Amino acid sequence: MTFTEAQLVAWGERLGASAATPLFVALRGDLGAGKSVLARAIARGAGVNAIMPSPTFNLVFRYTGSAGREIVHMDLYRIEKPADVWALGWGDLGSENELALVEWPERAERLLPPDRWEISLDAASSGLRRVTAAPLGTAPDLPAVSA
Repeated sequence: MTFTEAQLVAWGERLGASAATPLFVALRGDLGAGKSVLARAIARGAGVNAIMPSPTFNLVFRYTGSAGREIVHMDLYRIEKPADVWALGWGDLGSENELALVEWPERAERLLPPDRWEISLDAASSGLRRVTAAPLGTAPDLPAVSA
C-alpha cells in the first residue's frame, strides 16, 4: 500500500489505539522512510501525549500510554554489535502491557522475538511511502494496511 504522510499517521494511530499487548513491532526502512513518523503515530494512538524526540542518540525512550500500557521506542541504528542491546533493557521487553517499537531491528536480527510484526517503509516519489506489514509467529492482529 502507498501512503501519504497523513495517511501513514492515521493508520499508525489506529494501530496504536487497537493493538493488543504485548506487541513487538520491527520498523524497517532507509533513512527518511518514515519509521519515526509511524512510531510516534502508534504511540499517540496508544495514549502517549508527551513530546517524542527521536531515540537516535538516546537509543531508547519509555512512555506510559492509556490503560496502563507501556510504550518502548528504540532506535538501534547506532548499535555496533547485537549484544549491545542488552544494556538498553532488551531482556525486559515483552511484558504483558508493553508495546515495543524498534527502528533498525536488523542491527539485532538474531535477537528479535519470534512473535512480532515486521513493518517495512520505503520512500516513494512525491513524498509517498510504500508500506508492507506482516506478522511473524503468533503476533496479535493489527488494523489492515490501508489508507
